[in-house]
Amino acid sequence: MTDEQFESEQRYQSVIVTARVMLGRGLITEDEFRVIDTIMLEKYRPLLGGLYSDKTPKNLDFTAFQSDR
Repeated sequence: MTDEQFESEQRYQSVIVTARVMLGRGLITEDEFRVIDTIMLEKYRPLLGGLYSDKTPKNLDFTAFQSDR
């Protein structure tokens, strides 16, 4: 993996983690998450991120990110 590929992977993963937290807190919908994921895959073209991006966040556990507010 080149430095450039590593940077792209890091940036993609950073955005997706943030989007997953937002989804878990109810700030965005699953459809919005899928749009973000699609756009970020196109923008960053991550080597690893694209392999496990299923665009179906239903199977993720967001309890650690949920606010008690």
